[in-house]
Amino acid sequence: MIEPSIKDEFLDLFYADIVDLELENSNRLNVFTLRISNNSFAYSDLVEHLGNKLYHFALSRNEIKVLKESDQLNTLIRKSKEKLVDYIEREKEEKKLTGTEGGELGELLLYCLLECHLKAPKILTKLEIKTSQQKYVNGADGVHLLKVNEKDYQLIFGESKLHADLTQGIYKAFESIGTLLENRSKKLNFEIDLVNSQLLKDTFDDQTYNTIKKILLPSAREDATNMDYSFGIFLGFDLAITEEELKKKNSDFRDAVRARIKKEIEEKVESINFQIRKEHFTGYNFYLYIIPFSDLAKNRLEIIKSISE
Repeated sequence: MIEPSIKDEFLDLFYADIVDLELENSNRLNVFTLRISNNSFAYSDLVEHLGNKLYHFALSRNEIKVLKESDQLNTLIRKSKEKLVDYIEREKEEKKLTGTEGGELGELLLYCLLECHLKAPKILTKLEIKTSQQKYVNGADGVHLLKVNEKDYQLIFGESKLHADLTQGIYKAFESIGTLLENRSKKLNFEIDLVNSQLLKDTFDDQTYNTIKKILLPSAREDATNMDYSFGIFLGFDLAITEEELKKKNSDFRDAVRARIKKEIEEKVESINFQIRKEHFTGYNFYLYIIPFSDLAKNRLEIIKSISE
């Protein structure tokens, strides 16, 4: 079984303000708030950590292994940044047609959280697929594999939304998942196409590839393993910091902002449950992650720019 590339220390960047809150149908919500220093979110620390993790997100495990073993560390970093820049440009062209905003930061954060918090290692990211002209994810931001127990596995499709208004972000995320389900009427064909793709074969060594193949295409006759679909959702929203809050003592500011974040998100739980209760989501698991941002429109661009330069 493949191991996550993002380790637990990534979570040291955040306060865990809501931990495994149970939602409708035994789904879970976690809220992480970026560490606060001097009455500001520690964005520079986030940039540093995401920059260090970028190559895991952008490149395949085999490519990383080859570059590390041949001591081409500068090439490793350069290629991952080039891939991100290329991906951003491709996404911009698509966004001109749809009118939506780029979500590269949300995709990267969701990848990190699914790996280090849920312990669900990636199989592929949309970045890998887009830049290789493949279409296997079909709308999801990435695909991860979760081992529930010795027999049960889940294929997790990622969906990230960065939206100033959290309610709109919730709605749009579930709307995208609903569309993805509508477009995947032949679900088994997805696994067959993915398993048989050269992209997946190039991503893993032969032994790991064969293990994943057995998990994705289990034999009911052998009664070996079970595989279900689930969704990982990342929501980023804009937390407006008031002038009055900024004037508070550092400790009072931290307490006030974190309390407001928790309150605002708890008020949205029913909106999330309303979506989960919809008939076409019955039988699917959802793992939701929320991170608030101050001045979201500005900081999302600056973070990605800093990572890719």
